[in-house]
Amino acid sequence: MTNTVKCISPIDGSIFAERPVLSFAQAEAAVKRAKDAQIEWAARPVAERAALVMAGVAAIGAMNDEIVPEIAHQMGRPVRYGGEFGGFNERASYMAEIAQEALADIEVGEDAQFKRYIKRVPHGVVLVVAPWNYPYMTAINTVAPALIAGNTVVLKHASQTLVVGERMAQAFHSAGIPEDVFQNVFLDHDTTSALIAAKSFGFVNFTGSVGGGQAMERAAAGTFTGVGLELGGKDPGYVMDDADVDAAVDTLIDGAMFNSGQCCCGIERIYVHESLFDEFVKKAVAVVSGYKLGNPLDPETTIGPMAHKRFAQEVRDQIAEAIAAGATPQIDPALFPQDDGGAYLAPQILTNVNHDMRVMRDESFGPVVGIMPVKNDEEAIALMNDSNFGLTASLWTKDIERAARIGDQIETGTVFMNRADYLDPALCWTGCKDTGRGGGLSIIGYHNLTRPKSYHLKKA
Repeated sequence: MTNTVKCISPIDGSIFAERPVLSFAQAEAAVKRAKDAQIEWAARPVAERAALVMAGVAAIGAMNDEIVPEIAHQMGRPVRYGGEFGGFNERASYMAEIAQEALADIEVGEDAQFKRYIKRVPHGVVLVVAPWNYPYMTAINTVAPALIAGNTVVLKHASQTLVVGERMAQAFHSAGIPEDVFQNVFLDHDTTSALIAAKSFGFVNFTGSVGGGQAMERAAAGTFTGVGLELGGKDPGYVMDDADVDAAVDTLIDGAMFNSGQCCCGIERIYVHESLFDEFVKKAVAVVSGYKLGNPLDPETTIGPMAHKRFAQEVRDQIAEAIAAGATPQIDPALFPQDDGGAYLAPQILTNVNHDMRVMRDESFGPVVGIMPVKNDEEAIALMNDSNFGLTASLWTKDIERAARIGDQIETGTVFMNRADYLDPALCWTGCKDTGRGGGLSIIGYHNLTRPKSYHLKKA
């Protein structure tokens, strides 16, 4: 019997897509084709590779009317938000724009005797294991610069978003990128681990859970294969005493609830100066109470189902445990009769929370946020750092020097001031602690997808 991987739609629990997985032998053959194709691909000029990638990106844009409802069917994001092409295009465009400079030789010096320089050379075959929550944008973070840098790419997408990899392959191949240079594959976990352990790849990039990242590192142990990991998050927001409360509420609550809370850098805990706490909570409750939970294909829906009922159950468990321990729910469940106990989950704001509660400690990845009052910056810094994760932190103040000073003391990958939940492709996307290691996008993204090769040439 052929093993398959299935996408169960959160809309109604039906099978939206099902694909057979490759056997180990078939997967090995795909990797060999990628290795064979990589030499010719890397020999092409950077500008040519970048142009082909951008033509593929444009082909994705031309499919957007079909892609948007596909995303809704696969992982539940409402169609009213129009898909991911804006960010997808922005990230690829920036990486194409900086490619010549980022990949240029580093000239060390030349005199009558020696010419010395450092080249950036591709790793070879890059495996990209992409997540379902932003299936296009998270994939392009690595796919675009990997291809532009001269690597070939094997993409394994999440089972929840099976169709995304097929769309990307269709687009890139139609634009002229050879089929063996970019391959979309369906693999089970054991085959993926076996390929990594067999030194099939020059570099592996994984975005997903902490457990998934640990599995990737175990598979790569002893192979010396580079592994880039973006794993869990528990991103904080801190609203200082001089903050614009309305702007902070609008951005932080959107950052907590958009995409049903299923954002890598979504806001999962908020600390508010005690002088603004009551006002902030009141306005936050008003925002969330106005959401409409429902079928993501309905253009009136503002918050859709979570991608899978098991994800929703984890959030329900965290909320129930917190309330049992003394937390106060601020959102009346009666406002969201569409909550079916399955994938459709009512959003919630919790107060009277503390760090003994899982909802303030474990990754929720759902439409819930806990809000705590703080007395000063020192207390806020201590609470923000009291986490196993470190992806982003969002600081709200009118004082940029204060924000920078506090940012220097936070264990995080990115510090935001007066914004949240945004990935600037000119900045390195990185984390610390259990959030993982490595960095994507920016010039540093190119450094991670290539290796330095030094040339010390003595003249005759």
